[in-house]
Amino acid sequence: MSRPPTRRSLPGRLRGHFIGTYGLLALTVLLFLLFSLTLPDTFPTLDNVSAILSNQSIPALLALGVTIPVATGKFDLSIGYGLGLAHVLVMYLIVDAGRPWPLACLTVVAGIGLVGALNGIIVEFARIDSLIATLGTGSIMYAITGWLTDGSRIVPGADGLPPAFTALYDSRFLGLPVPAFYVLAVVVILWVMLERLPFGRYLYVIGSNPRAAGMLGIPTRAYSVYAFTGSGLVVGFAGVLLAAQQQIGNPSVGLDYLLPAFVGALLGSTTIKPGRANAVGTLVAVTLLAVGLAGIRQLGARFWATPLFNGATLLIAVGLAGYSSRRRLRTTAGPGRAGGPGGPGGPADSSAVGEQRGR
Repeated sequence: MSRPPTRRSLPGRLRGHFIGTYGLLALTVLLFLLFSLTLPDTFPTLDNVSAILSNQSIPALLALGVTIPVATGKFDLSIGYGLGLAHVLVMYLIVDAGRPWPLACLTVVAGIGLVGALNGIIVEFARIDSLIATLGTGSIMYAITGWLTDGSRIVPGADGLPPAFTALYDSRFLGLPVPAFYVLAVVVILWVMLERLPFGRYLYVIGSNPRAAGMLGIPTRAYSVYAFTGSGLVVGFAGVLLAAQQQIGNPSVGLDYLLPAFVGALLGSTTIKPGRANAVGTLVAVTLLAVGLAGIRQLGARFWATPLFNGATLLIAVGLAGYSSRRRLRTTAGPGRAGGPGGPGGPADSSAVGEQRGR
């Protein structure tokens, strides 16, 4: 017979819950303060904050895109190739094909969204592992990118790109770069979808126990396709912003964004909602990475410090994500085994899904 929590154990549990939930956010604040004290003339300035927000907007969007399929236990390795294809395709449609920039942007976002849907169909209906399937489709997208550009860059003519198009990235609002508000808008949308709508609850149930999700009547294949489609839409939008930022079509751009995106998504699953991918946690993780990279660069780190930082953080993120998931499973399952009462796929999940359906 289990004993009730003692007065001494309860504060310890509360402290552990606080650290697990908000520890990464507190670390971000402490890291910002540390760099501000070390670099008082350059780091805690509006120009530096604006540069961080602007430079990290595209990696943040990609990390948010990755978060959606990760919620279902799937991984989309095609996002780097999709980003490269999206930004080259926008430049091709505007510069070479002479299409109006709003039509070009909508076409690209919708097209990459369809590629995401194709990823989901291949994974779910062809029964191919998501890592292999998305790596294959990504390689195909890279080939299409090379075919469109013939291996060279797409450079605008003497008139340049439409100012309204470049303003998608260059303009400011309330003194801050507009891309930061795009990221915030996507975070809010994903937060509502994942935390407040049955759609998100279904994704989480699929990610924790696909068999239980099927027994509950959730169309697991369809929702997995929806998750990959959502990821594709976000990647397409990020590609449009990348084109507005760089103002040229570079076929080799894209793969450099893959690692930071997965670091942000996986590290984000260890905070706010430890043990599961969530939009706010991804935002916190991306902010931590942005502050860390900006700080070490201003301290004079060499060029190889960035991939070293990203790679080491990815390993830490994967380890912490696995630990958080196992800890959440033990906490939810209680004295019983995982997947039993209270565990993923158990009655707790069933009742929650039923409650969501009744709303």
